Amino acid sequence: MSNISARLATELNAQEQQVIAATKLLDEGATVPFIARYRKEVTGGLDDTQLRLLEQRLSYLRELEERRAFILATIKTQNKLSASLEADINRADSKTELEDLYLPYKPKRRTKGQIAIEAGLEPLADALFNDASLDPEQQSKQFINPQASIADTKSALEGAKFILMERFAEDAKLLAKFRRHISQHGQIEASLIKGQEQTGAKYRDYFEHQEALKKIPSHRALAMLRARNEGILQLSINPEPSVENPAHMCAIMIADHYRLDIKNQVASPWLLTVVQWAWKVKLGLHLENEFLAAMREKAETGAIDVFAKNLKDLLMAAPAGPRTTLGLDPGLRTGCKLAVVDSTGKLLASQTIFPHAPQNHWDKSIRTLEQLCRQHKVELIAIGNGTASRESDKLVAELIKANSELKLNKIMVSEAGASVYSASEFAANEFPDLDVSIRGAVSIARRLQDPLAELVKIEPKSIGVGQYQHDVSQSQLGQSLISVVEDCVNLVGVDLNMASVPLLTRVSGLNKTLAQNIVNYRDANGSFTKRSQLKKVERLGPKAFEQAAGFLKISNGSDLLDSSSVHPEAYPVVKRICEQNSLDVSSLIGNSDLLNKLVANDYIDDKFGLPTVTDIISELDKPGRDPRPEFKTAEFKAGVEKISDLQPGMILEGVVSNVANFGAFVDVGVHQDGLVHISAITNKFISDPREVVKAGDIVKVKVVEVDAPRKRISFTMRLDDDIDTSNKAAPAANQKPQNNSRSNNHQPRAAKPKRDTGNALMGNAFADAFANAKVKK
Repeated sequence: MSNISARLATELNAQEQQVIAATKLLDEGATVPFIARYRKEVTGGLDDTQLRLLEQRLSYLRELEERRAFILATIKTQNKLSASLEADINRADSKTELEDLYLPYKPKRRTKGQIAIEAGLEPLADALFNDASLDPEQQSKQFINPQASIADTKSALEGAKFILMERFAEDAKLLAKFRRHISQHGQIEASLIKGQEQTGAKYRDYFEHQEALKKIPSHRALAMLRARNEGILQLSINPEPSVENPAHMCAIMIADHYRLDIKNQVASPWLLTVVQWAWKVKLGLHLENEFLAAMREKAETGAIDVFAKNLKDLLMAAPAGPRTTLGLDPGLRTGCKLAVVDSTGKLLASQTIFPHAPQNHWDKSIRTLEQLCRQHKVELIAIGNGTASRESDKLVAELIKANSELKLNKIMVSEAGASVYSASEFAANEFPDLDVSIRGAVSIARRLQDPLAELVKIEPKSIGVGQYQHDVSQSQLGQSLISVVEDCVNLVGVDLNMASVPLLTRVSGLNKTLAQNIVNYRDANGSFTKRSQLKKVERLGPKAFEQAAGFLKISNGSDLLDSSSVHPEAYPVVKRICEQNSLDVSSLIGNSDLLNKLVANDYIDDKFGLPTVTDIISELDKPGRDPRPEFKTAEFKAGVEKISDLQPGMILEGVVSNVANFGAFVDVGVHQDGLVHISAITNKFISDPREVVKAGDIVKVKVVEVDAPRKRISFTMRLDDDIDTSNKAAPAANQKPQNNSRSNNHQPRAAKPKRDTGNALMGNAFADAFANAKVKK
């Protein structure tokens, strides 16, 4: 354990004692949100990011140690564990290195090399390996043995070759040498499979593509891997692109590693054949598969990270708050579904209107909307951004204009995943008699009121903010997204008397059963008036209470502290502050003048140190503060409702719908998101679009170019860019986009040059596939 702790401390840039303390808490069942907020003294202030990494790496390193122990025990039982081998195994710091060392001793099916050894050919292989001056033909004659299927010298030499080939392929030091070389110099090479030009047109950027392995970004790697899986591309690893014959160079590397003379001795031609075949049949194929797998793993990690960051941004979007809201789920032939929910999200009314073709009941629909808004005192109208959204937006705009006294506000809301919620078990239980399509309107209304509370009801993968999400490990993706949801829910906190089962399930220390039991208790006994009542909930024991209580808030309860993030275990600290300042809790909470003068050190004790007391004072100043930003909305430009309405040079307001490594997608209300390439986000060089934008941000963009037939829109956020506003045709379908020189050279932009729009037009296959893969309703 000490070895693991020391390594984790180095990786986390922390003290070993911090790692040991955090590990102990995790092993005892504490959650990351709880440890990060309420156990800062114990861990020395490790934050949630460090703790998530620790949790992940701890699992890997423990598996590594278990495997190490197994390998040592296995080799020891074979009586082959030398002191040097044991030292090498104990030094191995990755599963790959460990498996390399175990490879020669690992039980395996009978190979050609093993068969040759059983036939008695190992002395021949050793003799020629150790002395290249020997004549292979002469040496092999004495090993002819028809009974062992060695009929002639050719068969003997063939067996000796397989023995050495397998020996080379199982040499951990040789494998490490090749890995280092390929990591530094290797190149991924993609080529089109004959006859797939038309089928794989969207991957045309990769028909003849070469790129350094160490530099390839995750989105391009996943695009090529997807194309390979679809039978469009063939992928290979070139270990040294600077030489004409990489395979020959690798054979020479093998010979040099063993100091084999493959040029000047009698056995040199035979030895050259051995090292060439060792590379071609064993090492080359093994390493190519390994590096392609490593490329996939790295790309998946990058893609999962993109998804996790986008999901966090979406979940932490500003809530409109507890206001009566009408959700409008747009539709054409099937009509627009309406649902009015009160400030707590409770459904008040629902209806379907048919304002659009073919029914065209425009005026009747406006009257219905007006009636619902007046009857229920609606303040906000949430319009789903799917099919017919702009037409419906126009309908609502006319309603607002004709009824200004209602003081209505309309907001376009992403409906990604609404249909998933509508058909879910939770929605069916909540609204058993409600049509599935109406449930979607309810979800749209609620996600405007509180995106976090509503989106936790939807499988995170269905929210549609991922990059190649279906190409990555679904288990890793799922675990990552669950962690993001948990962190967001616990960062914001949960209203104990309003939270749904899905929301409560994400609270630290709770699971689905406990969440349902809390709701059952609430239904049977009425609203919670104090946190301590949680202890009466069935199966909610002391440990669950400890983990959850601080994140569950009660408004207007019997104890004012229950509406804050102060943990019940720390209430004595607040009591001590009150006593020493001759105040009651109600006079202390929000008393900024007094709280700013308090010295935290005056209130620490053996249990609660400086970090906790500091947090308590800060929370008392602004109890129950919401870490999410202030609610703002984007105004889509009137008259711009479809791609054909866009013109180069237009400046529009939009919402960032998604962020990928190569840029940001922006919704300006034309039913097709446009791409702001990373090079067009800002005037300075950035390596990650998230340095400037995140999902949910409201931004201004300028239209650079539009390819309506292919549904591709290019934007820039550099509003001072010069744009060619002439009627210039979009690039031909087979035109390969050029690299943006500013992006490649990492140089700041000079005075407004005309920028290359190839990348921004999403000509690259990864952007095309990414856009097509977005989850829509």
